[in-house]
Amino acid sequence: MKTSKMFGTAWDNLKKRKLRTALTTLGVVIGITTIIALASLGEGLRFTVNQRLQTGFELNVLIIIPGSFTSGLRGAGFSQTDVSNLTQIQNVTLVTPMITLPTATVNRTTTGQKGFGAFTVGGINFTQMQQMLPERFHLLPGGQFPNATEPNGLVLGYKAATTVNGTLVASVGENVTVQIVAAGRLIYNETYVITGILAEGGTSGLTNFDYWAFVPIQTAAKIPGGGGGYQIILAKVTNPQISEDVSNAIEDYFRNSVTVFVPTALEHQVDNILNLITIFLLAIASISLIVAGVGIMNIMTVSVMERTREIGILKAIGAKNRTILSMFLTETMLMGILGGIIGIITGYGLSYALAFAVSGLVQTSQQSPGFSSVGSQNQNLTIEPIFSPEWTIIALAFAIIVCVAFGLYPARKAARLDPVQALRYE
Repeated sequence: MKTSKMFGTAWDNLKKRKLRTALTTLGVVIGITTIIALASLGEGLRFTVNQRLQTGFELNVLIIIPGSFTSGLRGAGFSQTDVSNLTQIQNVTLVTPMITLPTATVNRTTTGQKGFGAFTVGGINFTQMQQMLPERFHLLPGGQFPNATEPNGLVLGYKAATTVNGTLVASVGENVTVQIVAAGRLIYNETYVITGILAEGGTSGLTNFDYWAFVPIQTAAKIPGGGGGYQIILAKVTNPQISEDVSNAIEDYFRNSVTVFVPTALEHQVDNILNLITIFLLAIASISLIVAGVGIMNIMTVSVMERTREIGILKAIGAKNRTILSMFLTETMLMGILGGIIGIITGYGLSYALAFAVSGLVQTSQQSPGFSSVGSQNQNLTIEPIFSPEWTIIALAFAIIVCVAFGLYPARKAARLDPVQALRYE
């Protein structure tokens, strides 16, 4: 029998039992709908999370801090020699150190007025920092970075200089005081001039500078608590793909006594976790398609019993076993194709509904000062489903394979019927 004739006959047989065919195909539709919806949602979640990571971290910038889980905290920070030696490591293009003064506060010079929301005061080389973070480290119009003749120049982060609704409460040229209190006693009190305000970074990474205040690194080294070395080193690499190799070289130089934060490593770990979650959810969704396959086996077995006399007539006029086998398998294949196509369409629709629901529930925390969770802000994570042609083909193929596999037993049973006994069947 020709293939076109085979499919035509199978389609006619399915149409004769419309309700049974619809209910049997419904199981396939549900299974494929779930698979497509979860796969699209998983791809969308992976893309959204990776996009957040890429905007929250400069993938080509490594963050080095003293101490490690194995060696404990280092007693002193980094030295200038360390900074110089790091520049000699292969594929490192720029190294800049930072001094952090977490106990320092930035206040107005007028007594009784509320201070600024700077959680951390940092000492940096402004020129190197602009080269290190060109897309993030820039000022609002009207400001400038302190130069060599302004040792008491200060730059405020955007959030530190604004209210909750974004209104600026600091201005360029305004005098402020940087104070440090230890053991209840004021040990540092110096006047600084705001030379600029950073534009909003809006990032969620470890180096979010929106809540920082910055002074020249030479000035920070003279402030109490700032002369013990550098607490952070930023290293820029030529290519994010080799970040882990450069990280290993840095750890070897410090004899594994430092912690190197590698953004690409975090990206890979998150991607692996999301892959495992997606596979787990798809495995659960596949169970519904297996259940649909069992239903197809049951229905096709009943269909063979109902059509026993028809099978006997076909064999009596010369139909071979493989022809009977192909007829029943074609019917199951058509149910798989039909259920798969409908399931793909409804799966796309369901993925948008799930994305809307999940986006309203999932929130991300944006860290405020950079290395602390103080002042964190929750933001909704907007997920957009991504439809992959590969998943569409896989889902459709899976539906056909399951239907044919579970239809094989009743099809073989029909093909092996004895024509004489089949013709006697009532």
